[in-house]
Amino acid sequence: MAVSIFNDCLGPVMRGASSSHCAAALRIGRLARDLMCGEIAEVLVEFCLSGSLPTTHQSQGSDMGLFGGLLGWDAADERLQFGAQALADAGIEVKFAYRDFGDLHPNTYRLTLTCGKNQRSLIAISTGGGMIELLSLDGCDLRGTSSRLDGGCYIWIVNPNQLDELELAGLVSEIETIPDVQNVWLAVVEDDSSEKRLFVTSTNSSIFTHQRKPAGLVLSPENCVLLEPVLPVLSPSLDTRPFRTCSELLMQVDASERRLSDFAVEYEMARGQMTEDEVRSKMIELIAIWRRSMEIGLAGTNFEDRILGAQSLQYADAMRRGKLLDSGVLNRIVWYVSAMMEVKSSLGVIIAAPTAGACAALPGALLAMADDRGDSDETLVDAFLSAGLVGVFIAEQWTFAAEVGGCQAEGGAAAAMAAAALVTLAGGSAVEATNAAALALQSMLGLICDPVASRVEVPCLGKNVMAASNAVCCANMALAGYSVVIPLDEVIAAARSVSALMPRELRCTALGGLATTPSAREVERRLFQITIPASE
Repeated sequence: MAVSIFNDCLGPVMRGASSSHCAAALRIGRLARDLMCGEIAEVLVEFCLSGSLPTTHQSQGSDMGLFGGLLGWDAADERLQFGAQALADAGIEVKFAYRDFGDLHPNTYRLTLTCGKNQRSLIAISTGGGMIELLSLDGCDLRGTSSRLDGGCYIWIVNPNQLDELELAGLVSEIETIPDVQNVWLAVVEDDSSEKRLFVTSTNSSIFTHQRKPAGLVLSPENCVLLEPVLPVLSPSLDTRPFRTCSELLMQVDASERRLSDFAVEYEMARGQMTEDEVRSKMIELIAIWRRSMEIGLAGTNFEDRILGAQSLQYADAMRRGKLLDSGVLNRIVWYVSAMMEVKSSLGVIIAAPTAGACAALPGALLAMADDRGDSDETLVDAFLSAGLVGVFIAEQWTFAAEVGGCQAEGGAAAAMAAAALVTLAGGSAVEATNAAALALQSMLGLICDPVASRVEVPCLGKNVMAASNAVCCANMALAGYSVVIPLDEVIAAARSVSALMPRELRCTALGGLATTPSAREVERRLFQITIPASE
């Protein structure tokens, strides 16, 4: 589906170490729960041995998110850390297995769900920043459909096997005439060619009712299942976005005169079928969440199961005592970034921006700069919108997933987004903002993802600080008129090509870099003992 500022780039609002693990797994779990109409007894979760999940699903929150989703919880639910016990209390047994499926994507989830005689299956991938894509439902391959199923619409799964071909054709024709229906297609179950499923996507949950029911459609859990959307902004039937890439935006004759946030508003209005007031109001809600989370972080967090404690308190104390080098607003930025990372590691509420692993660079840089300048939160709306649009350009052409692109996809994207936001905060143009984004991402190509003990803390804190600092410098360079040389879209393409050359050991598997040092292994032994079941 079309990239959205609020779906893909600034969100989800969540708890957990990793958005591509915890938030994405929760969304997959929610869809799996709907697939079973909420009645689940057993779940088999399978991961490919060559992917990233066998070594990270426990430590980075995939289990926590998946359990919460199977229970129907939200990504910011405070009960998430107790999901395993809640699942057991609900009588749901979950088993994990690792096999060599040859999956192309490192974040592939295979779920088989059972309750009595009812057994259903789901295959989905986590694509980065909490976003997902459904690849298969009930053994039907969904990859050949006209639109990517990412949880941004209502999905009806109809069992039409009791109908003959004429009745089925009539049912399809009747469904296609219903308002709000987006797509209708028939798929064959891969392991049984005699079994078929009819899939219907819509923007409305009420397309099938007992008062408006197509002939031959039986509204029962066995014959008609509804998967609810898991994204905040639904996908419209028609794609009316004014542009998709930075180069397309810069073709606008007034790009050198208008702010990037003006184009961001136009984009999200078209993408989400929203008014300008709705777009801005949604951003105000996110800023309020960032503010509350930052207040919690600056006050100090307590959480036992993490590598790093509340070091931001030490930093603030050193600032007050005049012990630090005079770095101007950068000192406040380091303080804010550290505090937000500590909120994340203590399972507080954060916003993936664009990911949980890189959640602190953008709000840390922007909130600190705004507080230093005395800017209002209303002024921040435009800055964050600009950040979101740069995120759109990256997500449209590449990824936010470190499992695919290394930390250049997370920290690099966050730096680019923050640089554009800071230019907007300073009153710069769309051209200057996108130049700042290009400069920032250029500086972080090749950055690996090597989380110590598979936790998203070390060296993630330093990389968030680096991204925020880089953003400030690149924003000022762009405002001063420095030559960008390589424009943003070409930088994104270069980053994508670099990621293709990265070995999997350097892409969020904890199998390379700092994660394999003796000190990291000692931290790992101290925190937990990972036991990977033998492959079957």
